[in-house]
Amino acid sequence: MESFFAHSILQRAQKNQLAEIHVHDLRTYGLGPNRQIDDYAFGGGAGMVMMIEPIVQLIRDLQQERTYDEIIFLTPDGQRLEQRMVNQLSLKTNLILIAGHYKGIDERIREHWVTQEISIGDYVLSGGELPAAILADAIIRLLPGVLNDETSALTDSFQDNLLAPPVYTRPASFEGIEVPEILLSGHERKIQDWRLEQSLERTQKRRPDLLDLPE
Repeated sequence: MESFFAHSILQRAQKNQLAEIHVHDLRTYGLGPNRQIDDYAFGGGAGMVMMIEPIVQLIRDLQQERTYDEIIFLTPDGQRLEQRMVNQLSLKTNLILIAGHYKGIDERIREHWVTQEISIGDYVLSGGELPAAILADAIIRLLPGVLNDETSALTDSFQDNLLAPPVYTRPASFEGIEVPEILLSGHERKIQDWRLEQSLERTQKRRPDLLDLPE
């Protein structure tokens, strides 16, 4: 987890004090001499379940340090992550992200402590660490000052329920394949109109479901 946050945009965000990321080892709160954090499920069945005591104790210790806007559990049966959700979370101040493992966490944690459950897609991973890192990346890059060009995040795919338009760079001609002439015209208004048209066309073709979503 720490290596993921130690490079590129996320590293700069922390270095410039625009974001703080703290990774907590749950085994610090494990029970007994072996620092146990999981146990067999009541009722039987394969797989282990993350225990309630270590997670709740960690949450309580963190809450003594600061107030948290959301306690988020990353789980396949959570609400599917979308850009609108990321936009809303970027306005929050402090978040706790719980990365599940094994067969999941004790249901009582979800019922009494977790305030939001998020899935990054309809598939199962070995643990919740990657989903937590993905969510953190999606949120932090929206914070003011994190990106060098603050308008960049506003033109990404899924903002305004549209996919991003195609982009090109030098050379303008490669083996007879040309960049659209409008992009070389220098006419800003016509370029913006072209980009919007391309976004609508691409969204209609590839993700028409986005056009039916509320703004």
